[in-house]
Order: sequence, then C-alpha cells, then structure tokens
Amino acid sequence: QVQLVESGGGLVHIGGSQRLACTASGFTLASWTIAWFRQAPGKEREGLSFISSTFRTLYRDSVKGRFTISRDNAKNTVYLEMNNLKPEDTAVYYCARSRLLSLKSSDFPLWGQGTQVTVSS
Repeated sequence: QVQLVESGGGLVHIGGSQRLACTASGFTLASWTIAWFRQAPGKEREGLSFISSTFRTLYRDSVKGRFTISRDNAKNTVYLEMNNLKPEDTAVYYCARSRLLSLKSSDFPLWGQGTQVTVSS
C-alpha cells in the first residue's frame, strides 16, 4: 500500500524543539520530492519546505533558519527538525509527495494523515 505516515507531533514549550518524521511505505521515497505542510485552525494549508530527489531544499520565509528538512533514504523517511518554536507554529503538520519542485498543495497528490504540533507556554 502506497502511503505516507507522519509521527513526532505533540505538545512543546515556546522556544522548544520538535522533530517530525514522514515515513513512506509502498514506494521509494528517495525518488520523489517530499514536502512538509501545515494547517492551523481557520487557516489555509501552507507549504513549509521540500526536499527533492537530489537533496535540493526550499523553505518558506517564516520558517527559514528555524526548520530543517532532511532525508534518510535507508529508513525511507524525511524529517522536519523544528527549533525555536512559537505559538503560531501550532498546527497539524502533513507530509506529501510530488514529482514537482513545489510548495503548492495542488501539486501534491499523495498526503499523510497529519500530526498535531501544539506550542504553548
């Protein structure tokens, strides 16, 4: 079964760190662009970062310098390391798969189920 599964969400304090994982099954993740998105209540889903099959990366300005995307091909997993977390980072975080180098939701046909990250004092 072709799917993506996110893990690593939870409650984190302001200024803290969290690492999310996106594990693929049914396909080789290394051959695809994998991106992280998030959606906060009442807001549109926004693309945060992608990593391509050639390890090219791109970040949204609001997370540049705080979030780092990486890939472990042996584990068929992409990670999102998040540092200096702020309350506005609270959202459901999703990973998704595409053939394109993009942060547009419509360019990603395969999605995981999401994992909640809550940043609070």
